[in-house]
Amino acid sequence: MAPGDDRDFGTWRDEARLAFSFLTRLPFRSGAQPAPGALARAAWAFPVVGILVGVVGGIAFEIGERLGLPINAMALLAVAVTVLTTGGLHEDGLADTMDGLGGSADRAEALAIMRDSRTGAFGVLALVMSVGLRVAALAALPDTRVAVSALVAAHAVSRGLLPTLMLWLDPARSEGLAAEAGRPTPPGATAAVLIGLLVALVALGIGRGITAMILAGVAMTVLALLARRRIGGYTGDVMGAAQQAGEIVMLLAATV
Repeated sequence: MAPGDDRDFGTWRDEARLAFSFLTRLPFRSGAQPAPGALARAAWAFPVVGILVGVVGGIAFEIGERLGLPINAMALLAVAVTVLTTGGLHEDGLADTMDGLGGSADRAEALAIMRDSRTGAFGVLALVMSVGLRVAALAALPDTRVAVSALVAAHAVSRGLLPTLMLWLDPARSEGLAAEAGRPTPPGATAAVLIGLLVALVALGIGRGITAMILAGVAMTVLALLARRRIGGYTGDVMGAAQQAGEIVMLLAATV
């Protein structure tokens, strides 16, 4: 919950439902199109969504272990289940962002490429590296408990930092998802960061949790700065790419 906010429990519940319905394919549908700015008000719940996605991936990892699968297969199964849970939302954003930023130095052309539903070489390579790095990181962890903890932390933190980027950057377009989402309030963005931090500390321990979150924040900030320089701000695709960067870094940091 955003510090200092006097909204009632029903409002918090509706915002959490909106966050789940937007960020996952789980049955949290409200049946109504969210009003402009509603997603930004629900941004405090992004890391809560991440907790559930990480838990689902962790369950898949444990099932793989019980089935006697090789560690690489267990890791790939866990990543695949998280992608299915979110409908590949963030992976799609990563592919489109890399195609746009890698395909043209011109702002308008880069934005047009990002809107193109076709995936180019940069997008394919980014997806291969994203899946490969996540699978390799999970496979390198010492046991299932650590792997599940790392998954939960990675998904919570990578989503918990997104509202800060939305607060800090301007939308790259005057229309589209980023413009319609609105700008989170500072208390809402702070709440999301604090939830992500708490999860990281519990899941990874104080030292490793803080270090992993800082590194994830740096990676996401670098991507955000690149987007601001190249296209003047962020789009929904850029947020998806930032989430992927944070998740990957969190998982890699958990192996050290």
